[in-house]
Amino acid sequence: MVNTVYTVAMNGLEGFEVFVECNVEKGLPDVSVIGLPDTTVKEATDRIRSVLANNGLPFMKGRTTFNLAPADKKKVGSFYDLALIVSLLKHSVLENIFTDDAVFIGELSLKGELRPVAGALPMCITARKAGKKRVFLPECNIAEASVIKDIEIYGVNNIRELISHLKEESLIIPVGYNEALVKTRRNPAIDFSEIKGQEKAKRAMEIAAAGGHNVLLLGPPGSGKSMLAKALVGILPDMTYDEIIESTKVHSVTGALTEDRPVMNTRPFRSPHHTVSHVGIVGGGITPQPGEVSLAHNGVLFLDEFTEFNKKTLESLRQPIEDKHITIARAGYKLTYPSDFLLVCAMNPCPCGFFGSDKKACTCTRTAVRKYLDKISGPLLDRIDIQIEVPAVKFDEINAKSRAESSDEVRARVNRAREFSRQRMEKQGLTEKDAYKKENCSFSSQGEEILKTAFDKLLLSARGYDRIVKVARTIADLALSDTVEREHVLEAVQLRSLDRKYFSNF
Repeated sequence: MVNTVYTVAMNGLEGFEVFVECNVEKGLPDVSVIGLPDTTVKEATDRIRSVLANNGLPFMKGRTTFNLAPADKKKVGSFYDLALIVSLLKHSVLENIFTDDAVFIGELSLKGELRPVAGALPMCITARKAGKKRVFLPECNIAEASVIKDIEIYGVNNIRELISHLKEESLIIPVGYNEALVKTRRNPAIDFSEIKGQEKAKRAMEIAAAGGHNVLLLGPPGSGKSMLAKALVGILPDMTYDEIIESTKVHSVTGALTEDRPVMNTRPFRSPHHTVSHVGIVGGGITPQPGEVSLAHNGVLFLDEFTEFNKKTLESLRQPIEDKHITIARAGYKLTYPSDFLLVCAMNPCPCGFFGSDKKACTCTRTAVRKYLDKISGPLLDRIDIQIEVPAVKFDEINAKSRAESSDEVRARVNRAREFSRQRMEKQGLTEKDAYKKENCSFSSQGEEILKTAFDKLLLSARGYDRIVKVARTIADLALSDTVEREHVLEAVQLRSLDRKYFSNF
């Protein structure tokens, strides 16, 4: 007789239903697992044998075969343990117990306790899509899974507890949708009010937050570039339910979620060291994992000491910046991860850090400065909408007693601008992709004239032209203006001046 129990398997962030079939027949004692299992899955039979012995449960007798269907898809991970042991126990202590509407996920210890698994959230989403009503998984994972609607989540501590529940001897209380966990929480490392001076840079960060623009901050050491980047998270709009789920899925499959933070209800801020590898940025590896561009999804990816990153690593950012997702193709797999992040880069103008400074003389040769700046390619620079200088803070600014605007005040304007933009798109019947095209942005005649002049005199590429249009439209949204005026275009052009001052004519 064949008994079937259901679980799910993961392929990147997407999953598929797995039928765990168990057949026990007469013959010499032997256990085999088929259906393209990896070594971890095959080792489950030894764990199951110990669990049965340590809990006084019927031992495997005769020839036992586990089949993981569909058999043409590779099965990787230790979370198949629970489904495997339940399918076996349905031949004895769980005979005639109905489990067709349930999914079983979990790794077993030798004593029969359930250990937490990575990817619980996307696995529960897969179970719901497959039409299942119940999910049994380790107790440690229930907080993460409880943000899914329309499915019952059962937290299990050990195999004995699960058997008692299925036999209706001692029921486990299911956990439903926990709305409190999907409310955005804010704990920015730095508030805007803590940043002294740098009014132009703070204005640029506000524009970046309102329109989702990438930013390059260039200035001497200690001018506040890192502070501005860290404060940016605090002025981004609140996360929507869908954004929380998307971000949590990415962090879930990496096993990065904790009991203190089971859900990504704050926008992620990722700041990898410049020694990070190419795979660390884009993702992949022998056991494929999301990279920094995906872990920063719906948040900020901050690259400090921008020019110190490996050039191949930096060039790999070009495609996810444009497409908002990244596809990793290797010999054994092809995966797609989301990567809709706001890129913030910070760098010095030269190796010593003081080229162009009026406070300290630069000790670098022109060749050294040129070589340093050439580490940033033109195509990558072209994809950064806002490029600004962050000069050293003056004494009067850093010693000022006046109170600067808080992150809450700036975020209120950002939210207002985004709502204005949403209403504008709704009136015009536009999608977000089309809303920033030149023909849909309603430029005034003076704005058109300034845009034409900028294109001709600054030798802008087609992408550079589109970026200025998009930034100008965002500035108009912040001003609650239906039309992009002359001053909006002028400000957008000024926020894209570094490629001319440092990278083109040096």
